[in-house]
Order: sequence, then structure tokens, then C-alpha cells
Amino acid sequence: MMYLKRCILMGMMFSCLAAGGCGDLRFAPGQEQKQNAYLHHRTVQAAAIRADHEDVSGVLKQLTSQATRQSEAIMAYYGLPDEIPAGGSVTELLGEESNGITQQALVSAAQRPDPWDVADDFLELGIALAGVAGGVLGTRAAGALKLARQKSQALREIVSGNELFKQARPDQADDFKNAQQHQSQSTRELVVAMK
Repeated sequence: MMYLKRCILMGMMFSCLAAGGCGDLRFAPGQEQKQNAYLHHRTVQAAAIRADHEDVSGVLKQLTSQATRQSEAIMAYYGLPDEIPAGGSVTELLGEESNGITQQALVSAAQRPDPWDVADDFLELGIALAGVAGGVLGTRAAGALKLARQKSQALREIVSGNELFKQARPDQADDFKNAQQHQSQSTRELVVAMK
């Protein structure tokens, strides 16, 4: 009975992962994002202090105060960086070092995990869990997951090869697309999603 519950739980986990897709996966915040979050917090703090001391509207004072509180939540989520960047003065906050950190954070924030690698990792996890479950069903599940990993690798190679072909021979791209018209709609959607 316990074994059946484990198998059902594993099936539910994989179903959730498959249904959720990989579109929203991102890397954990790196040092650049943590430093940028810290600098952002220090910048809105400086703006709030400046707004308090200058002759600005009450609404602007409220906005900068609210931005400071919101920034605290962002910084708490990201965590403090290992190395705190210079940000003690307005000059430092507006300086080149601060701008460089922000630029690095933008570049690294745009990166996403490779969906192929994520799928391979999930399949590896499934194989490991099937091994832990053991027994005949565990062995069968591990075999099925290994086959799925092989098929995923084959599909990855086909899609990569097709893209290379289209880049190397742009004059034959229309013929290539016409040849693909005989594929089922689900196959075409899968390949487009994989690209």
C-alpha cells in the first residue's frame, strides 16, 4: 500500500511539473542582483531623505517613503550580497561603479535556464526517485524515464540540426518549411516551443 502511495505521489509531482512548463523558471538571484537590490534600497532611502529636507510636495514625500518600504521587501527577498557595494553617499549611488553593477544585474537577470537542461534534470530526478522506490514498478519507471531522456536528447539534436540547416542554407528555408507541413499540429507546436 505504501509503495502504491509513493508511485501515485511521484506521478502527481511529474504531472504538476509537466503542466507548469519551464517558462517561468529563472536562476536564483546572483551577487549582481543582490548588489543592485542593495543599491536600489540605498538610492530610494537617499531620495526619501532628500525629499524630506527639500521643499517638495507631500505626495512626493509619501511616494519616496513608500518606495523605501517597498525596497526593503525587495532587498529582504534577494538577501544581502557577499560584498556590499559603495553606496554611502549620493555621489557613490550615482557613480560609475553603481551604474556598472546595475548593468551587470540587467544582463544576468535576463538569463533563463535552458529548458532542455531543466527537462534533463527533472528526468534525472525521476530516475533517482524511481530507483529509491525500487521494486518492479520502480525499475519500469526508471526504464521509461531513461527512454524519455533519450527521446528528449534526440529531439534536441533534431531541432538544433534543423536550425543550423536553415541558417546555412537560407535559400532552401521555404522548401524546408514546406516539408514540415506534413507534421501533425501537436508536433509543430512542440517543435516551436522547443526552439
